[in-house]
Amino acid sequence: MQKEEIPAHIFRAYDIRGIFNDDLYPETMLKIGRALGTYAKERGEKSVVVGNDIRATSTLLANAFISGLLSSGLDVTNTGTTTFGACAFSGWRLKKDITAYVTASHLPPEWNGVKLYTGEGIGFSAESNEELMDIVLEGEEESVLWHEVGNYHELDLREEYIEYIAKKFDRDVFDGKRIVLDCGNGSMGLVALDVVNRIKLKADALFPNPDPSFPNRPSEPTDATLGALKAEVPRKEANFGAAFDGDGDRVVIVDDRGRTLSADQCGVIIAQALLKEQKGTILANVECSMLLERELELEELGGKIERIPVGHTFLTKEAKERDAVLGIESSGHYVMPSFFPFDDAMVIPLKIAEILVKTGRTLSELVDALPVFPKQRKNIQCGDTVKFEVMRVLAERLSNEYGTDRINTMDGIRVEQGDEGWALIRASNTSPLIRVTAEGATEEILAKLMNEFVRVTEDAISTF
Repeated sequence: MQKEEIPAHIFRAYDIRGIFNDDLYPETMLKIGRALGTYAKERGEKSVVVGNDIRATSTLLANAFISGLLSSGLDVTNTGTTTFGACAFSGWRLKKDITAYVTASHLPPEWNGVKLYTGEGIGFSAESNEELMDIVLEGEEESVLWHEVGNYHELDLREEYIEYIAKKFDRDVFDGKRIVLDCGNGSMGLVALDVVNRIKLKADALFPNPDPSFPNRPSEPTDATLGALKAEVPRKEANFGAAFDGDGDRVVIVDDRGRTLSADQCGVIIAQALLKEQKGTILANVECSMLLERELELEELGGKIERIPVGHTFLTKEAKERDAVLGIESSGHYVMPSFFPFDDAMVIPLKIAEILVKTGRTLSELVDALPVFPKQRKNIQCGDTVKFEVMRVLAERLSNEYGTDRINTMDGIRVEQGDEGWALIRASNTSPLIRVTAEGATEEILAKLMNEFVRVTEDAISTF
């Protein structure tokens, strides 16, 4: 592929991602920066905060991107190499029009890209990203004359960010609490320890030194990749552990017994505490567990679960629009609007530590008090050219069979089965797959649901 060719596939629904010097070049980022300037000026927007993660190519690509922004006439504040949270905080506090963060999040080291947000840290919509793609691919980005080039300056709000978080907690209550932070050689190594030290929370760190090769574990934290953390927490007799992804917008929690919590379990524990202070809406995507309804829609808590599509962009957007108490994304994104309007993973372990202090219980005790509902997912091959037509046919068929009151089609097809459980059929946005996910009250019910909805899906695919 020639450098001047820009493939459409690097433009995803909610970000831009590619492999460096394969389908993403510095020249590409320059054009994207100019295109963003064209997009922004059409809306009367003039200022952008830019930051980047610790990947080997991030500073290079950020500089190319910034050159494009400046050449389009936008003013740029560069926060440099930092975490997503610190970058988003800067855009929010400085009241800029747009925040851009150069990262490939949890992907392997050779990948990179950029995530775009409003100044409040609300992710660009799929429609906005598609409009930006059109400007780039059609060559409609504009440059200005020399005297109209945007203003540039560098600003580091790291200390302000740390102090803002610290002021949200009583620093004297954490004495005796200990956590283990697995920074995974990612961007969180730049701030996480300083944050916990500021609130006098004892912490041990695994892999705190940023290393763009991610030598100790992949940049995506999963139960399978967190062996070191799961062993270190009980060895250190810590209260729990937290593992961050490459840029610091996702976190996975490990309890004091070395067990990995699901996003649902973690979300319920946090929501229970938040709802005691403020009754209201808890957002959860369509993949999240029925555990949320069972544990949070109790009269004494006053929680109301509202389902949203999969994707952290929906999480932040809907949390703002619905004035939510908490938003939970099954992949490990959380938003607590009482802290930030964006999904900074740093606040999650701090809130859990505060909950342990206030309840006087261990995290494993809180987890064991929650019911467990078995869950399973299966990927079924389905061609990109027909998968969404298959979904249309399935939506019609299942609505006729189960009734529209039991079907949710906001993102895929979620079929509610009352107390027994639910099933979700959802086409992948990026792969030739349809995924069937089910959760049951028991293993037997789960097996029944999986068999039924896998069969229905395969039958629909076979007709095309």
